[in-house]
Formats: sequence, C-alpha cells, structure tokens
Amino acid sequence: MTEPEPRVRDGGHVGQIDATKVPRYGGAATFARLPRIDEVAGADAAVIGIPFDSGVTYRPGARFGPSHIRESSRLLRPYNPALGVSPFATLQVVDAGDLAVSPFSIDEAIATIERGARGLLEQVPYLLALGGDHTIALPLLRAAAAAHGPVAVIHFDAHLDTWDTYFGAAYTHGTPFRRAFEEGLLDPSGCVHVGIRGPLFSGTDLPRDADVGFQLITAPEADGLGVAGMSERIAERVGDRPAYVSVDIDVLDPAHAPGTGTPEAGGLTSRELLGVLRSFTALKLIGADIVEVAPSYDYAQITGIAAAHVGYELLSALAAASGGGSSPRASTVAEQAS
Repeated sequence: MTEPEPRVRDGGHVGQIDATKVPRYGGAATFARLPRIDEVAGADAAVIGIPFDSGVTYRPGARFGPSHIRESSRLLRPYNPALGVSPFATLQVVDAGDLAVSPFSIDEAIATIERGARGLLEQVPYLLALGGDHTIALPLLRAAAAAHGPVAVIHFDAHLDTWDTYFGAAYTHGTPFRRAFEEGLLDPSGCVHVGIRGPLFSGTDLPRDADVGFQLITAPEADGLGVAGMSERIAERVGDRPAYVSVDIDVLDPAHAPGTGTPEAGGLTSRELLGVLRSFTALKLIGADIVEVAPSYDYAQITGIAAAHVGYELLSALAAASGGGSSPRASTVAEQAS
C-alpha cells in the first residue's frame, strides 16, 4: 500500500506536498503540488484546467497550457513575502483537474465549460482557470455572472478581444468580451484593459472597444505610470464591484513569455504584471483565468513559470483580501490517512 505523501499543513488546511520530504520534481503534478479536490472535505478556491484551443486565429497549442503551467508551478513555496501571506494556509486551495472539452465544436466546448464552471461554483466560491485560449473566458464569465451579477473585468492582454467576428465566426479567442457585453455579463462602468499594444485592423477598433465599456491602459503608458500608477488606475475604475481577472499571457513582452500564440513586441515585464496583481488585495475578487500559454513555443519554462506565478499572486491577493495575515513559517507534518 502506498504511503500518503507528506504535506505542509498550516491554518487547518491541507497544503502542498512537503518539498523537504519529496523533491520538487517528484510527486503529483497538481498546481503548486496542492491536493486534488477529492482529497479534502471542502475548499475555498479551486484551480481548474481547460485544455481547449479551437478558437485560436494564429498559432495553436494552448490546449497543452494547463499541464505546462502545473509542471512550471512545482517551485512555488507556501509563504508570499511580498504580501506577507501564506495563501495555502489562509485558504484551502485545491486542484480540480481538467474539464473534458470537445476539440471539434466550439459551441459544444463553450457549453461544457459553462456547465463545468457552474457546477464547481456550487462547491467552491472561487475558480482560477488555466487555459486554453481566450475563448474560455466567455463561459467562465457566464458562470461568474450567474453567481455575482454583472462583473467588472480586469483584462491583461496585448489585444482587445472585443472584435465582432473572424471569418464569420462569433466565438473565437478574439471575441469573448464583446459577446460577454452583449449578454449583459459585464459591468461596463468598471472594465479595463491593461497592456494593449500593437497594430489594429482599423481606426475604428478603439472606438468600438470603448462602446463595449472598456477603458485602456496601454503598454506604452505603463512606462510613465509604473506599477503604482497602473494599480491606482485599475482600483479607481473597478471600485467595489465584483472583479474578474483575465490574464492573457501575451500581455507580457515575448522576452518574458515566448510561449504564446499571438506574441506582440513591447509588452509588460513579469515584474510589472506581478506587482500590479499584488495590489488587488483591496478588490472584490470573484474569479480569474490565465490563458494562451502555448508550451510548444516556450523555452526553459519561461512562459509557464510566469503563468504559475500569476496564479500564485492572484491566490495570494485573494487570501490577503480574506483577512490572511503574515505567517512566520508553515509547519510540516506527515498527512495522515483518513
């Protein structure tokens, strides 16, 4: 009979596999080596993989993103010194595995994702989704809005993703926020894009985007604003509205995230993105996704590691917002068989 893996336990929660007992390159390949959802009685947050990329318009491969991000998360540790919080001691965080999504029918895939997200939200109040391409944001927003009403979206991306159609298709990774607006899922007074840059289709793209309700913080503006300025702009825009965070990894410059399907030069640095996410402790976070990680174009897990840290900072901000304080050190004990 296999012995249960020793885990970090703190704050009454089951945490990561203990890296002082099991090498980081061993053990289960869950996000941050956290327990599976079926290994705990209840959870505050769940990480769910959505391996789907049939909505891409350029380079495919994001269907392999969830497993790549999980593998790249093995080095994450229990205590976040930047926020003074131990997220996995403050919250019971679990890995809910992957949704089985059709690669052949976008309509069927969207329905499956929405159904799966709604079902998980009946068990766990907060979902962090690992994509997958950005098409998955639409069904996730449907599930979030069903639970919270229209939400403010903080959208990190090189691209607007508020276009109408592509080759006549209404549902692609370039259209999720226009569809979400049309369906009444968004609070147009609180939505913001961060990191937008690069060429557009025409001069009408930005006015049409404004009609959907998004304000812009462009990548060139980030130079002048800095982390503090971007964080302040986002906080002013979102206020106390329920906030959904959608992170397309191509918001980062290709130097920091080469493994993505539609790279654009001149993006944010990893340090800038993580710094802004740390400011979200004051927001009412209700869900998030990390999308467009395509490992076929990655090198040395550069993109996967960036995405894993994005997830870690989002969970840390959620933990800090829930009242989690500084924890000096997580205690480690062997997990006992139930």
